[in-house]
Amino acid sequence: MSQRIRKAVFPVAGLGTRFLPATKTVPKEMLPIIDKPLIQYAVDEAVEAGCDTLIFVTNRYKHAVADYFDKAYELEQKLERAGKTEQLELVRNVLPSHVRAVFVTQAEALGLGHAVLCAKPIIGDEPFAVLLPDDLIWNRGPGALAQMADAAQASGASQIAVQDVPREQTGSYGIVATETFSGREGRISAIVEKPAPEIAPSNLAVVGRYVLSPRIFDLLESTTPGAGGEIQLTDAIAALLVEHPVHAYRFRGTRFDCGTHIGLIEATIRYALDHEKLSDAAQQLMQNALKELGVTELE
Repeated sequence: MSQRIRKAVFPVAGLGTRFLPATKTVPKEMLPIIDKPLIQYAVDEAVEAGCDTLIFVTNRYKHAVADYFDKAYELEQKLERAGKTEQLELVRNVLPSHVRAVFVTQAEALGLGHAVLCAKPIIGDEPFAVLLPDDLIWNRGPGALAQMADAAQASGASQIAVQDVPREQTGSYGIVATETFSGREGRISAIVEKPAPEIAPSNLAVVGRYVLSPRIFDLLESTTPGAGGEIQLTDAIAALLVEHPVHAYRFRGTRFDCGTHIGLIEATIRYALDHEKLSDAAQQLMQNALKELGVTELE
């Protein structure tokens, strides 16, 4: 895989039921961290990694993501007339001019593997990335996908982001077994979806970033659907690693599971504390709130 990735897939067809009633009208990918929606952070990460074609796999009811990346003529005109140039640039630059957004409809919710397969006509025969916006990865240096794209180009292997989790949590993740790590990479010898702790091959959990060979599409097409008729990406990756090197990649950065309430809160706090304009005020507000709750010192 010496070719650099140029295309990225964003599966955004889910209903986000954990965040009801908010997600009755607002897709979970549009939930904000400070002043940007989750999807924007994932898009920025893909663009930083060199991607210029972004494929959003959505359902026929969710229009907010497409609307967000479309031009907002009336808003832009109002901001321009008001001389609000800074806000105008923010609105105009949600996507750089050289990047195109493509929207594909997933007619039925048939699993992550099926969502990725929906992007096949646009991807064609080249390596590509998959980003799950629920997994927000914070890092002051290069983003997780840029790190993985560099590793894929150098090694020729597909890359799957991983992190260590407590063994009692393996039933919530795809878990990989690896050969010896060299630096941040280790060749995957097995991958299992949500194993019980007592049978998990390790505590290395798959995180929502992938750099994949286009061969995965053929394997997805031949993957037998599991429970609920869903096609699992994990099953196709298990088949891929038999014929093609697939590496686990321990990225630099902190991952927040924004598919959960506490993960969304944690990410908001971290980004507020790292924000150039908000950091001092955020720290003071947190200290005041803790004091009101009777917390005088943090352990």
